Amino acid sequence: MFEFSISDESSTQTFYQDLISAAQALVDGEPDPIANMANISALIWQYVPDLNWAGFYRRISEELVLGPFQGKTACIRIAMGKGVCGTAARSGQTQRVADVHAFPGHIACDADSRSELVIPVVSAGEVIAVLDLDSPLPDRFKDADETGLCALIEAISPALAG
Repeated sequence: MFEFSISDESSTQTFYQDLISAAQALVDGEPDPIANMANISALIWQYVPDLNWAGFYRRISEELVLGPFQGKTACIRIAMGKGVCGTAARSGQTQRVADVHAFPGHIACDADSRSELVIPVVSAGEVIAVLDLDSPLPDRFKDADETGLCALIEAISPALAG
């Protein structure tokens, strides 16, 4: 069992440093990428406020397939280049969307989602998955959130590759 001390009352930088430390502890020594994705999505769900979905889509050939997540049921398959997740996977670039309804081709798995942050998980130069975070709040994700969560994924990406 893991117990973490992550305070949402600390500075944003300290919050994400603590979240990264907790994520590293969770994946330390665990070789199974699915188990690691499950724990990381649960960690993010527990500590990052104002989310209605947190999880992974794994790249299988030329599509994204639903992986471990927390939240409502979700779309199972997303074509590369489609929606926010497919765009992040195809481009290899993080996508931060303040208003998902204004994103061309947005895929609405949950009508309550208003903003989204999608971070590619890269291994050996290839996108192997994406971390997808949705919020019911418009413009929920700020620069500090993107920086902190990208650093988290970079720190643990080897444990997500298997």
